[in-house]
Parts: sequence; C-alpha cells; structure tokens
Amino acid sequence: MINNVVLVGRLTKDVELRYTPANQAVATFTLAVNRTFKNANGEREADFINVVIWRQAAENLANWAKKGALLGITGRIQTRNYENAQGQRVYVTEVVADNFQMLESRGAREGGQQGGGYTPSPSQPTNSNFGGNQPSQTQSSPATPDFGRDSDPFSGGTPMNLSDDDLPF
Repeated sequence: MINNVVLVGRLTKDVELRYTPANQAVATFTLAVNRTFKNANGEREADFINVVIWRQAAENLANWAKKGALLGITGRIQTRNYENAQGQRVYVTEVVADNFQMLESRGAREGGQQGGGYTPSPSQPTNSNFGGNQPSQTQSSPATPDFGRDSDPFSGGTPMNLSDDDLPF
C-alpha cells in the first residue's frame, strides 16, 4: 500500500505549536494549495489542507515559518475520529507531515532583501557566484522566457526546419 503526499502551498496563519502530556511537540497549520485549473469565472481556486507535524520538525517550523510562507511538505494522509462534547462522532482527515522545506526566503516574501541588504542598480552587473572566486559576468539575452502555465511556447517564434533524417524514428 502507498500513502504518500507532496504539497506546495502557503501558510494561512502562523503555526500553532502545542505539547502533549508526554512533552512531545506537535504543530498544526493550514496550507493553501492552488488548484491547477481555473473555475468558470477564469479564477484560480485553492484547497485549504489541514496539516500536523511532530517533534523537532514541529518546533523548527513554528520558529521559522510565519503566515504567508511558501512551504513544501511530504507526508501521508491520516483519518481519525473522536467523540465531541455533544456525544457526536467527528471524523477528521489531515496530512501528517514527515518533512518540510521553506521554499522562499523571508526577505523575498516581504518584497525586499533580508536584513536591509544591498540591491544593485539595473545598470550594474550582478554576481550570482556565491563563492566569490570568479569575476562577475553579465549575460545578455534578447528576451526573458515566460515559463507561465498559460503561455504558448510555440507562438511568435520561427518555425523549425526538420527533415525526416533528423527524426530518431
């Protein structure tokens, strides 16, 4: 049997960290995950998925991730039930996360650089070599590619000239 979940989404609010009577850390949060299609009005919808994470990972997540953070998680779907105060049986389906990964820096999420860092002007070349051993190089490209879901990679380009000899089959 396989029960494996991989999600990428944004926190809807800060992570809620609690401790069990046995002093085990447990964090709960809701992840807003965009759907891959648009509705009848042409708008994207999102699913709001309840997630639980345990132990040291729960404490780390609560310390570092805040509302709006882009997270990737891996885990499994779990169902459980309990009886509420009115005596009714309540069923809960949630994702139990094994791991998480923060997918953007806090500075990127807040629209600036973290720690009031240096922002080069557009006329200055940037050094993307983080080791600093190589001199900075600028590369000029005629156009930045659009990797958006709705873009057509075949529109506006020049046609390819292929012969039957070029095909592998």
